[in-house]
Amino acid sequence: MGLFRLAALGALGFIGYKYMEKSKNNGRAAFANDHPADDNFAQVRDAGPDAMGDKPRREWTTADQASDESFPASDPPGTY
Repeated sequence: MGLFRLAALGALGFIGYKYMEKSKNNGRAAFANDHPADDNFAQVRDAGPDAMGDKPRREWTTADQASDESFPASDPPGTY
């Protein structure tokens, strides 16, 4: 019985490990999984919710879009 529990625990650990490896984002928290990493030397993601690693929890507004497009500039966007 102990050997069966150990085998089941090992199988669950392996499944969990594979799940985490599949959903890993290569350490780039701000980038979406399908965002190319090779051609992005400066490590600046594209603007908009499609390029985000975590999707917005509320509706994406034009002010959100303008703010996202202006980052990392020091001046706020002119649409406020």
